[in-house]
Amino acid sequence: MEKSPVPLLIGWLCLGVGLLSGGTQAEPADLVLRSGKILTLDTAQPEVQALAARNGAIVALGSNADVERFVGSTTQVIDLNGQLAIPGFIEGHGHFPGIGENKMNLDLMGTKSWDEIVQMVAQAVEKAKPGQWIIGRGWHQEKWTSTPQPSVEGFPTHESLDKVSPNNPVILTHASGHASFANQKALELSGVTSQTRNPDGGEILKDANGKPTGLLRETASRLIKRGTGEPTPTAEEREARHRRVLELADREVISKGITSFQDAGSTFDGAGALELVNDTKRMIDDGKMHVRMWIMIREYNPETLAANRVIGYGNNMMTVRAIKITADGALGSRGAWLLEPYSDLPESSVPVSTSRVGLPSVSMDAVRGRAQIAIEQGYQMCIHAIGDRANREVLNIYEETFKRNLKNGHALRWRIEHAQHLNPADIPRFGQLGVIASMQGVHCTSDAPWVIPRLGARRAEEGAYVWQKLMKSGAIVTNGTDAPVEDVDPIASYYSSVTRKAADGKVFFGDQKMSRMEALRSYTQANAFAAFEEDIKGTLARGKLADITVLTKDITTIPDDQIKSAKVAYTIIGGKVVYKAN
Repeated sequence: MEKSPVPLLIGWLCLGVGLLSGGTQAEPADLVLRSGKILTLDTAQPEVQALAARNGAIVALGSNADVERFVGSTTQVIDLNGQLAIPGFIEGHGHFPGIGENKMNLDLMGTKSWDEIVQMVAQAVEKAKPGQWIIGRGWHQEKWTSTPQPSVEGFPTHESLDKVSPNNPVILTHASGHASFANQKALELSGVTSQTRNPDGGEILKDANGKPTGLLRETASRLIKRGTGEPTPTAEEREARHRRVLELADREVISKGITSFQDAGSTFDGAGALELVNDTKRMIDDGKMHVRMWIMIREYNPETLAANRVIGYGNNMMTVRAIKITADGALGSRGAWLLEPYSDLPESSVPVSTSRVGLPSVSMDAVRGRAQIAIEQGYQMCIHAIGDRANREVLNIYEETFKRNLKNGHALRWRIEHAQHLNPADIPRFGQLGVIASMQGVHCTSDAPWVIPRLGARRAEEGAYVWQKLMKSGAIVTNGTDAPVEDVDPIASYYSSVTRKAADGKVFFGDQKMSRMEALRSYTQANAFAAFEEDIKGTLARGKLADITVLTKDITTIPDDQIKSAKVAYTIIGGKVVYKAN
C-alpha cells in the first residue's frame, strides 16, 4: 500500500518553521526577555534583542526568533518594548548595613544647614525615651548654606545641640563616615573631657580654651560609647535588629538596579566584622537575601581568616575573600593624608592639636604586617586611601609585598579603595603594579566644590579623580557610591562619571570624563574583575549568571541632561525578577 504524502509534507513544514525560529523546541526557560536593546558587553555578541535564562543562568541570546524556542508554558516572558537591558549593576564599594541603618536613624543627607540638623534632633528628642541615644548620619559642613556660629574650622560647637537635647546623648556621623559630632551628654557618658588625649589616628577638635567642640575626627569617633545608659539588648533583640537592617538595605539596593554589592568592611554598631558575615549567611539560608554580597572584613587573625574564607556561598550569594584597612581619612573633614599641607588650612589658624596634612589612620608597619597575612591566607587587600600621601604609602607597601613574596601584582588584584587624590608620579604605578583603583564617580561631582580649596588648583588638576590618566596607565578603574556616604543609585554615579558636572553646573576637569561605555563597564565588567568574578558576572553570555538590570531609558545614547531621569524598570537576579517598578 502506497503511503500518503500528506503527513510527510506536514513534517517538512514543521521542521521548516522550527528552523526559521531558531531550531527545534528547547527545554523551556524560566525567564525570557525579548524585544529589547540588550547590551551584553561581551565582544562575541555585543548587542542582542532577546535572552533566555534557566536555573539562574543564561542559556540563550539572540533575536526574538532565536529565543522563541525556549518559551514554554511556565516561562515568564517580559517584553522589553525597546528598553535597555544591561549586565546587573555591581556596587563596587559601599557599606551595606549603613544603608539599612540610615532608614532607621536620622538621615541627614539632604540637610542644608546646621540649624536644620538641630531642629531634626529636637523633633527626635520629643519622640525619644529619657536617656535614649539620638543617632544620625549624612551631614556635610561644605554643603551648608552658611557657617554655624560659633564655629571652629567651620564646624559648630555642641552647645546648640545641648539646648534641644540636654538629657539625650546625640551622635551624628559625617557623610564620609570619617568624623562624628557629639553633644555634651554623649561626651560626658563617654568620658571625653578637656583632658582626654587624641587617640592614634584621630583628633578631638577643641576650641581656643581647650574644650571639646563635639567634633571627633577619624578614630576619635570610637571614643563615643554608644548605647551607654540604655538597656542592654538581648541576643534575640540584637539579631532581630540586624536582620531588619539587612532587609531594609537589600530592599533599597535592588530598587536601584544593583544585583551584587561589594561591602567595604562594614560592622554592626562597631562590633566584630564577622557579625555581618554570619548574619548575611543566615539571611541567605532563610531565602531572605536577594542581592549578592562580596564582603571585605576587618579581621587579621590568620585562624579567623582561614576559617571564614568562602567563595560563592549559597549559589553565589556571598563571597568573603578580602581584607579592608583604612589608611587615612576623608578630604571633607581634612583627614585625608597629604604630601603637602591643606591649602585652606593656613598655619596661623590651626590649633596646636591639628595636623595640616591630615591623619594616617593606622601605622604603616601594621599595614605591612596585614599585607603579609593576606598573601599567606589568599585574601585580597583593599585599602582605603584618599590623600596623595596615603596612596603613595599603600603603593609602596604593595610593591614591597609583591617583591618579597615573588608575587605578580596583576594576578593578585589588590585594590586601593577611593584613590581620589594622587601625586602625578604615582599614577602610572597603578597600571605597572596591577593595583585596581576602586573609585566612586559620584564623589567627584559631590566633592568638587571643596577639592580646589582643599588642594589648590595645581594639585586638583594633576591628581584628583584622574580616571583617564589611570586607565591610560593600564589600571582597572571601578565604580560605586560608597553608600551611605552618597545615595546608592548607580545612575547618579554613572552620570557623574560621564559628565563630571557638579550641582552648580560646573564641569570638574572634563578631560578626565569616562565615555558612556567606559562608565558602563566600570559598573559591571570592571567590578566583576576586581572581585575575581568575571567568569560568572559582569557581562551577559551563555553560562553566566542571569543578573540583569533593565532601564527605562538608554543611558548610553540619550543626552547628558536626561541620564538622571532614567529609572530602573526591572532588577533580575539569578533569572528571577526581584524588583519591578510600579
